[in-house]
Amino acid sequence: MSKITAIINQKGGVGKTTTALNLSYALSQKDRKVLLVDFDPQASLTTALNVNSEDTSPNIYSLMLQSIEEKQLDKNTIIQINDNLDLIPGSLDLAAIEMNLVNVMSRELVLKCIIEEFKDNYDYVIIDCSPSLGMLTVNALSASDSVLIPVTPEFLSARGLKYLSNSIRLIKRKLNPKLIVDGVLITMANERTKLAKEMIEHINNGAEHLLSEIGSKIKVFENIIPISIKMGEAITNKQSIIEYNPKNKVSESYIKFAEEWEDL
Repeated sequence: MSKITAIINQKGGVGKTTTALNLSYALSQKDRKVLLVDFDPQASLTTALNVNSEDTSPNIYSLMLQSIEEKQLDKNTIIQINDNLDLIPGSLDLAAIEMNLVNVMSRELVLKCIIEEFKDNYDYVIIDCSPSLGMLTVNALSASDSVLIPVTPEFLSARGLKYLSNSIRLIKRKLNPKLIVDGVLITMANERTKLAKEMIEHINNGAEHLLSEIGSKIKVFENIIPISIKMGEAITNKQSIIEYNPKNKVSESYIKFAEEWEDL
């Protein structure tokens, strides 16, 4: 049975795409079949996997249009990254999809209908979401079994958890009552600084309180992803950090996190 997880935070720059990429790569190394869905109009995940988002068609945008128009979905959309990792590429055109959704019946469930067509071939479907709480994110939350929330040890990143909790609560109540929060993943942390230590403590102490509205205890993952210049080098070289530099501290942290996440 496939598990569908949305990686989400309405604040940009918190490591959503990096987490989607490296969590998926770590799982694929463990012989898990993983489908990545680039559901961010910036298509950063697609670019990071060395796929040209401007020239790639079909993509998630064309699949959304096919679903809206009740046409048969193009199964050639999926791009193989390695033996266990596949990608539905993103598209810059996705930014315009909300206009197409205005008059669509059950517009919140378009992505869910698409994923239903593909998920049985995978152990995990991981959705890289846009940094917003608009209709794209509503679609992602409606399609998912769980939510993973990356945050950086900064005040604004941690503060955003409160607003995200409201969205999750509404989705659970109106569209997807089975949606759960896997937990909060702290990313890009420099644990040697006083501020980072204070914010990590704040996130650990406050996560349950901030997200109490959704009706379940919120886990803050024990594995913290450190900051490293090697991460930027890996993205520049169109690789996951695990592939680019497997002995790097970020690589080791993501591998350990993948184990912790699977053991939920």
